Amino acid sequence: MIILKTDRLTLRGWRDDDLDALAVMNADPEVMRYIMDGSVRDRRQSAEGLRKMVATWEERGYGLFAVEIRDSGVLIGWAGLTVPDFLPEVMPAVEIGWRLDRASWGCGYATEAARAAMRFGFLDCGLDRIISIRQVENARSARVMEKLGLAYEFETVVPGHDLPVAVHAITGGQYRVRFGG
Repeated sequence: MIILKTDRLTLRGWRDDDLDALAVMNADPEVMRYIMDGSVRDRRQSAEGLRKMVATWEERGYGLFAVEIRDSGVLIGWAGLTVPDFLPEVMPAVEIGWRLDRASWGCGYATEAARAAMRFGFLDCGLDRIISIRQVENARSARVMEKLGLAYEFETVVPGHDLPVAVHAITGGQYRVRFGG
């Protein structure tokens, strides 16, 4: 199991006992506001999502990390790498993403966790490029992307959802210049 540590966070693999916190986060309408159509997830859907996150790690060697506060061990969400197959025009691609419980917003945790996951993607997985996709209206994610060095590339619409999104990207070379490694 891969574990990444930052000054304040631990990014780790998923455990069965993470389901409670994940289900609470996924049931919060404000947390889910900019996730596709904004629908909340029930416990069964969260359990299925957890199963898929574990399976992705086994299939690809990367995925979404559980993110917890380093000092307390409290799970606050996830961050990591996925394949954005919901947006065929960017494929092939690997996307950096994050979702945190509302109590953790505004603390810099999304940037801290995503930066650690990007470092893993570029330095450990050997990725050449990482993208990030956000709903055009999602100003919080736009700020995180800017802090991560992801440059705006273009806007498009998610097929079948009539959902305007912005695509941002960074190459491994750009990452190394900005953050070292």
